[in-house]
Amino acid sequence: MVTEEEVAAIGRTLVDASQPLPARFRALFTLRNLGGRAAVDWISRAFGDGSALLKHELAYCLGQMGDEAAIPVLIRVLQDTSQEPMVRHEAGEALGAIGNPDVLDILKCYSEDPVVEVAETCQLAVRRLEWLKENKQELGTSPYLSVDPAPPAEESDVAELHRTLLDESRSLFDRYRAMFALRNLGSQDAVLALADGLGCGSALFRHEIGFVLGQMQQEVCVPQLTAALRSPTESPMVRHECAEALGSIAHPSCLETLRAFTQDKERVVRESCQVALDMYEYENSAQFQYADGLCKLQASA
Repeated sequence: MVTEEEVAAIGRTLVDASQPLPARFRALFTLRNLGGRAAVDWISRAFGDGSALLKHELAYCLGQMGDEAAIPVLIRVLQDTSQEPMVRHEAGEALGAIGNPDVLDILKCYSEDPVVEVAETCQLAVRRLEWLKENKQELGTSPYLSVDPAPPAEESDVAELHRTLLDESRSLFDRYRAMFALRNLGSQDAVLALADGLGCGSALFRHEIGFVLGQMQQEVCVPQLTAALRSPTESPMVRHECAEALGSIAHPSCLETLRAFTQDKERVVRESCQVALDMYEYENSAQFQYADGLCKLQASA
């Protein structure tokens, strides 16, 4: 049984800007795994931080937790135009992930936001909630234990899914469904089909491709992820996700690139590479779990 004092101690690490960012990330994911109102409250406190990367992950974790107690703070973040677009986008996605139809009106409102990443995210979240209502069921458990912004397509042919993924005349929702179907298939052909998506579509779409490739953790897509991270014309929102994917894949070929971009001019890319190097270390170690805030706390007691 985790005590309130232990949750608070982990929360204090999360909100302490003097702590290294990788340590704060591990604290965040520990709180996500613990769940409960106290964890939601501590995560919500950190939205005043200066790191867009951290705030993006705060919103992501609140969505994955599925706790309706997080809805008010996520709405405030979505509405706050002083927040970075990638933070507001993730707040919109998190509202869709929680699955409460009461947020449909606010999501529809921000589906017309002037920031395209926010608008597209809210459009997807609306479609997700409408799909849930029409199908009267949840999406089922992802093999990666994530709450996804769209249900996987029922199609299982890689070539057909590949065509849908790259077809910009199709709705973003349909292309996302193809994306998650390819991810769930998990074959090398599916990975390569997904990697082609890094070269097309909106920044939001490419950002999600990077995230999915990181979930799959297959070495075959390292060249495409590296090229996107290295591209000076690519959106920082996409480059950051490619960096984290390389850290998750954790192949030795990723290490030099990640080290090089810890000095990138874009803060979100620099910080993503720092976090990715910590993920790389974890994936190549005997550590029991990445979200080890509680274990470290109990070991020091």
